[in-house]
Amino acid sequence: MTRLYTHEIFLEHDTGPHHPERPDRLRAVLKGLAVPAFDGLERHVAPAATRTQIERVHPPAQVEGVLGIIPDSGLAQIDGDTVVSPKSSDAAFHAAGALCAAVDAVAGGATKNAFCAVRPPGHHAEPSRAMGFCLFNSVAIGAMQARAVHGLERVAVVDFDVHHGNGTQAFAWEDRDFFYASTHQMPLYPGSGRAAEKGVGNIVNAPLQPGADGIAFRAVMSETVLPALRRFAPDIVLISAGFDGHARDPLANLNLVEDDYAWVTRELMTVAEESAEGRVVSCLEGGYDLAALAASAAAHVAALMAE
Repeated sequence: MTRLYTHEIFLEHDTGPHHPERPDRLRAVLKGLAVPAFDGLERHVAPAATRTQIERVHPPAQVEGVLGIIPDSGLAQIDGDTVVSPKSSDAAFHAAGALCAAVDAVAGGATKNAFCAVRPPGHHAEPSRAMGFCLFNSVAIGAMQARAVHGLERVAVVDFDVHHGNGTQAFAWEDRDFFYASTHQMPLYPGSGRAAEKGVGNIVNAPLQPGADGIAFRAVMSETVLPALRRFAPDIVLISAGFDGHARDPLANLNLVEDDYAWVTRELMTVAEESAEGRVVSCLEGGYDLAALAASAAAHVAALMAE
């Protein structure tokens, strides 16, 4: 069984008329998952995270700082890329809550895996800095839920968004029991993610050159990321599922297709079966061509459902 966690509040996170991280992204994903092939998907409304859950990753002063920028009307900017509106904090709390609820369900045996269709995304949010369209780091918050509530000490996040998840890496940097691996285009925003960035041996970066295709992507996954993940032997696998490495995406220059996302999903599920009793929780990150995003997310979820 695969669960889907989402919430209508995500559509009310208004980023302005020309922003790439717009509500239509989520509408496209949900429309793609509304066809008969996904009738077996168990759908759940994402709860809001508590401050305790969020503050396992972000200090209270940082949470207050983000909340203080949220406007009563109109739009406000955290930085040149990160726009917020009156409902943005609600959306960010429910995005983090989706991850925590999904982790609870997977860790508690209610479902084998889950996909959280959320926005805003989260993997650029550092412990003390919101940036890159991201307010709170939902996938890291979910990882800490697994540890704090369910005793799953060895948590792993694998990130195949086209942009490096600097926020997740920053949080995991000195934690030997938090594995973070990323494939991403380089050079590209945010500029981090060199192969030499290893933390305390728990960080694996596998950058890809602009123009790289699915062959190159599968090679670095098979030769670098997946062997390291197996050696780590996680208790749970979380996925930062960004689909902006697709050939049609306007913000980057990789050439992945839907089959590449289905393939990597199956590979990560196989590793999870080996050491984590199959526990997988996935979180939507980037993806800015609506058709490519919908098709890629559908391929990802279909692979999760084919356990």
